Amino acid sequence: MLIAERWEKVKGLSLKKGAHSPNSTFCVMEAVAYVAGEKWSDAPECACPVISAFLRAWNDGLPSDADRDRLLKDLIPRLVGTRNKALEEKRSLMAADWLVRTHVPAWLRLAGLTKQAESLEQLPEITSVAQIPSIKGPIEAVRQDAIEARDAARDAARDALKPTTDNLQISARKLVKRMIETEVNMRETL
Repeated sequence: MLIAERWEKVKGLSLKKGAHSPNSTFCVMEAVAYVAGEKWSDAPECACPVISAFLRAWNDGLPSDADRDRLLKDLIPRLVGTRNKALEEKRSLMAADWLVRTHVPAWLRLAGLTKQAESLEQLPEITSVAQIPSIKGPIEAVRQDAIEARDAARDAARDALKPTTDNLQISARKLVKRMIETEVNMRETL
């Protein structure tokens, strides 16, 4: 049950990243526990543990309080009372499907791996645990391509940065020598 006065208080505050002390500031799930009248927690009894885990990660991954407020705050009252054991597996599969067919492809496209993004987007919707073995092969193939692309990008970046890092290391060594010589020169003048 939602406690209206508590919800009014939360509406006037900005959601924060991480864990917090009771009644000071709130992440999205601490706010859910608070407005439901539960003990201080980011895993409230009234909320689905699958949705709660997703929201804890999303809350902490958002870059600003303004983003947390804009994207998450209005969900708080709707999360109260979502705990339903019978729906946990379905919600887990919904999250897995979103991760595989939406989230990962967005990052693959950003990395220029359009073909791999499309292969994940074209997978059938994940609706049961039984179908996971049938999609494991395509997911693993994309994972291998992504690892190869990451390694190639890291090697290219390291090669491009090598002259700069070499020069900075030489410069740092000269600095340390000068700092040591300063002490030696100071002793000699005394």
